[in-house]
Amino acid sequence: MSASRPGVSALILAGGRGARMGGVDKGLQHFRGQPLALHAFKRLQQQSQAPQAILINANRNLDTYASLGAPVWPDTLEGFAGPLAGFLCGLQRCETPLLLTVPCDTPLFPLDLIERLHTALIAQDAELAMAVAPEPDGPDVRLRPQPVFCLLKRELLDSLLPFTQQGGRKITAWTGQHRCARVPFDHPQDSPEAFFNANTLEELHTLESL
Repeated sequence: MSASRPGVSALILAGGRGARMGGVDKGLQHFRGQPLALHAFKRLQQQSQAPQAILINANRNLDTYASLGAPVWPDTLEGFAGPLAGFLCGLQRCETPLLLTVPCDTPLFPLDLIERLHTALIAQDAELAMAVAPEPDGPDVRLRPQPVFCLLKRELLDSLLPFTQQGGRKITAWTGQHRCARVPFDHPQDSPEAFFNANTLEELHTLESL
């Protein structure tokens, strides 16, 4: 692999409480007959710029997640500390220069996600790249950050570890400290459902019916 294309690992974030789904393990809820986490896993395998490794961050049902075919690591922070705890876990386990994070509840994310985030990261000499996607805002459409869809340089662990140890939990509060490339996914060929995430069972059924 060339110096301009450093290796990428991908991390599926499945460590949440699933509170808005009634406390169920969200990544194991079925979408079109298969667990949401498995859809994310396959979506990563199909990327135009494939990751060298895929990891799963989960805090429950570890054996079930492992059966999907990827190493599974729980949070190193206690108490279901949110997505940044997953970021931290992934950066601690990542063996490549870059780490992509994706949530388990967004099964239709773009197949060129890694490629476009990586291109922007290099072009803007950034430390991380974050997806932004259209979202209706009244009569208008605005680009909304998708902070759990991030491509991170591994050395950001040196920043994230003290941030979380001091109680920091908000992704944008941490990413705001670094050079961040914001990558719009608003091209005509981009699916409007690409970043639709299922926080509730009703939203999951709505997504399944699209």
